Amino acid sequence: MNKLSDAWYKNRRWVHCLRPLSAIFGAVSTLRRSTYRNSAKAYTSRHPVIVIGNITAGGTGKTPLVIYLARELQALGYRPGIVSRGYGAKPQGYPFAVTPETDFREAGEEPLMIALNTGCPVIIDPDRVAAVQELEKHDDCNIIISDDGMQHYRLNRTLEIAVIDGQRGFGNGLLLPAGPLREKPRRLDSVDLVVCNGPSRHALPAQALRMDLEATQLVHLPDGRSLSVHDAFLSTLTAKKVHAVAGIGNPERFFNSLCACGFDIITHIFRDHHPFTAQDITFADDLDVVMTEKDAVKCLQICDERHWYLKVEARLPDTFMQRVRAGLEAAGVNP
Repeated sequence: MNKLSDAWYKNRRWVHCLRPLSAIFGAVSTLRRSTYRNSAKAYTSRHPVIVIGNITAGGTGKTPLVIYLARELQALGYRPGIVSRGYGAKPQGYPFAVTPETDFREAGEEPLMIALNTGCPVIIDPDRVAAVQELEKHDDCNIIISDDGMQHYRLNRTLEIAVIDGQRGFGNGLLLPAGPLREKPRRLDSVDLVVCNGPSRHALPAQALRMDLEATQLVHLPDGRSLSVHDAFLSTLTAKKVHAVAGIGNPERFFNSLCACGFDIITHIFRDHHPFTAQDITFADDLDVVMTEKDAVKCLQICDERHWYLKVEARLPDTFMQRVRAGLEAAGVNP
């Protein structure tokens, strides 16, 4: 966590000097939303669009939810395609199609992770409308999921799902850059579903649903073999101290998951989307190294026999898909 985001969530006093900039940010954000809402300027896709986003800067658990929703829609007979900004990606040009074989440097780690876990067509482009228009050319797509993009108001949406980090909540409650908020919490009153990642210590809308990220497997980077975290064989590994490496928005959640699996961890925290080098994940001992799946896609070419990643799966109540289906049906959408 960098100094600024640390100040947001620990309510450091010095960050309040940025409040005049937050007022400007809020005014521009409000104007932009009102410009495109119910306006012919916004683009309406011929496919239904489900936006999964948040109102805070940084990771909240959107990507695991995108993967979960894509799989659930596939089980219902839909053919989902996914669009993403592709943060950190450096493709030859946009829009850019991401496949499981794409190099992470071209794709960005999150779009590549989505492609690997869903098999869906994935298009990245900072311009979400251009990405959606590219997906509309695909015969194997009849519903679109936007990974992030709640504030991308130039794209109309059929359903909006907001994800909240239950542990960190809304920080100091201030708009960027004085706080983590992209929009004020009342924005949640207008979305179709609110999902809280983990237990929350903060006030949430009454209809918010809880999502848990369950550790399921330990995957060996060099060869892809996996071990169930419940496998008795893991006792030989979890009895050891390991290096825990995380370059994500909220590393504490990852560290807590490792501890719950029985690991004794030495933590190594990097900034979100950190470009790992071999030196970052090599330590002066023979301990195993465990990282997140998001970080692992960037380390496949620099790993050795000591490197593993912890695979997690989103778990949500049945009510979640019931409400998604009801929302799609109300909009006249069927598989």
